[in-house]
Amino acid sequence: MIRKQVGKEPGKSYLENMSKSADNPRTIIHTDMDAFYASVELLDNPDLRGKPVVVGGLSNRSVVSAASYEARKFGIHSAMPTSTARGLCPHAVFMPVRMGRYREISERIMAIFHRYTPLVEPISLDEAFLDVTGSARLFGNGPDIAAVIRETIKSETGLTASAGVASSKLLAKIASDLHKPDGLTVVDPGREKEFLADLPIDRLWGVGKTTIKSLRMLSVGTIGDLTRLPLELLASKYGKHGVHLYYAARGLDKRPVTPVREAKSIGHEDTFREDLQDLKMIKKELLDLAGRVGARLRRHEQEGKTVSLKVKFNDFSTNSRSKTLLEATADSMEIYRHSLELLAKTGADRTPVRLLGISISNLDNARDGRQPDLFGVCRSREKKKKLSLAVDRLNRKFGSMVVKPGRLIDND
Repeated sequence: MIRKQVGKEPGKSYLENMSKSADNPRTIIHTDMDAFYASVELLDNPDLRGKPVVVGGLSNRSVVSAASYEARKFGIHSAMPTSTARGLCPHAVFMPVRMGRYREISERIMAIFHRYTPLVEPISLDEAFLDVTGSARLFGNGPDIAAVIRETIKSETGLTASAGVASSKLLAKIASDLHKPDGLTVVDPGREKEFLADLPIDRLWGVGKTTIKSLRMLSVGTIGDLTRLPLELLASKYGKHGVHLYYAARGLDKRPVTPVREAKSIGHEDTFREDLQDLKMIKKELLDLAGRVGARLRRHEQEGKTVSLKVKFNDFSTNSRSKTLLEATADSMEIYRHSLELLAKTGADRTPVRLLGISISNLDNARDGRQPDLFGVCRSREKKKKLSLAVDRLNRKFGSMVVKPGRLIDND
């Protein structure tokens, strides 16, 4: 039975479990979102479902960043020149990259991972390794945890993810790639060599076209074939890479899952298709940015004392301003008010604006609480915080910014 204890902090129990299971095989999950950029575009534009969608630069000099599974049927893949993709599928829908939106969804997904283990190693916006060895007593075994994570991602974001569960990062990564999209592959401890044996040699990390050609001359076409070659031969022929191939073919990979360091600041920035010259529109964009930064702070249970504003002009010059508050905050409207004060010092009313960014630093954990006061200031802050969290829950459930300030309604 899967024990859904979403949101519970592993904390001390996790460390105790890790010490007890130090001599047991590790349980590593690799989770990879399915066609992430394209899937986000389909999520935000349901009318495009079933159509080939290509995300990337729109000029023929640019490249493809992502392609939906419908587009992949035509041979389109990431890093392909856009001109080639247009030739393969002229009727595909080509869409620009919206990195801010992808980061927003990615943060929500990473937050889900951290509900089950502090040992999360992001590889990119759409994939990560999780070491859940010490999480079994809290959340169940590795396959159970992977299954509930995938269910949670789907229910909270509307997107699908594929996952692999194994005793090492190498095996978990290979497993997650095998049954995409929306697949779960488990490699049982002790069956690593059996799992790898019939897979083509290019499934191993670091095996490119040149190595494949060379290995074929040694009658190696599968990973199982590679295990028949002695270490001495591989080391003499390929050096350190040969040693890596020898152990990788046997599923041996001792690399730990290494969490990233805690963020020193939280922020967002937007680059505009057309330079902004209207101060009223600039202020609207700041309001939108402040809303997203505040939501991100609250999602990570953080507050910050230092508000920074970045303005890049049409000549690519940059003007940055910041101020430190007496009290840490995660309130979007408070962040917006301070950003407006900083905006007045940048000259944005005189020069067209290409980019705006807001970031909050000098972070504190919001769960630590505040010292009670005599005049109700903290009670007022707490009411605002509860209201903001309620709005955040609605936006997570029904879509980004479904509830927002009235001034932004005509800004979509």
